[in-house]
Amino acid sequence: MDVKRFFRIASSALVAFVVFVVLAVGSTYWWGGRKLQRKIDVAVQPVTIPTDAMAIAHGKYLFESRGCADCHGGKGNGRQVFDESNGFRVFAPDLTRANPDIARFQPQDWDRAIRHGVAPSGRPLLVMPSEDYNRLSNEDFGALVAYVQSLPPGPGRPGEVHLPWFIRGMYGAGVIKDAAEKIDHSLPPAAPVVAAVNAQYGAYVANSCKGCHGAELRGGHIPGAPPDWPPAANLQPGGAIKHYPAAEQFVAMMRTGKRPDGTDVSRVMPFTAFAKMNDTDLQALYLFLSQK
Repeated sequence: MDVKRFFRIASSALVAFVVFVVLAVGSTYWWGGRKLQRKIDVAVQPVTIPTDAMAIAHGKYLFESRGCADCHGGKGNGRQVFDESNGFRVFAPDLTRANPDIARFQPQDWDRAIRHGVAPSGRPLLVMPSEDYNRLSNEDFGALVAYVQSLPPGPGRPGEVHLPWFIRGMYGAGVIKDAAEKIDHSLPPAAPVVAAVNAQYGAYVANSCKGCHGAELRGGHIPGAPPDWPPAANLQPGGAIKHYPAAEQFVAMMRTGKRPDGTDVSRVMPFTAFAKMNDTDLQALYLFLSQK
């Protein structure tokens, strides 16, 4: 084969490869846009939202200890969650009635958003970890909403999610999934579980770990997380829990973010929320993770 013919073939192959890449990226980007606008039909039954002080206090506990405040702020006024140099930006919305979108929420809309990752319009909510909250019992769900509805008006800023082209392409290709894709929407709400130091209640608490650690709590790369985030630990038997032979060590770690040897566990774990978990929740979680 002469040199000129070789370079013609190589050039044609390179052009074909570039065209293929452009078409592949373009199609996944386009499909990502379609996925963002898809409608998800979730059949939910309105839950009676309590108004008594005890339920609101319990809702505050859940709001602060299950990660809601980490994204939406301590007063539910919204906050910047991500603002990456690659263009990935997320501002969690103000959850108070000052936000016109929230002011229109009915109980079933709260259910779709919190437990199913679906907006009242039926489109998927992005960067909303509803897989963590899908198994909330009606009692806990109602208390959580009761607390949010009791918050004084905030600035009213709506949420914002900006996906750079490559993340939108990965979303379109199914590499990154929204919460609504991960949830079995046909499941009824979880039955009430009495808060007690036992593995059964610990399994209920562990539902709030699944957004990062996976449905089976095996850990690994956190889907959709910034590339510099460390992988989530494996919480299966023989995994990270083996480093905590006593419940007291596990509880201390969850409250301080420090291992027994004093080193930091992870810079991305929401220890500000875990530190507010009570002894019953943390000890029950330890029993579940160490005995399952």
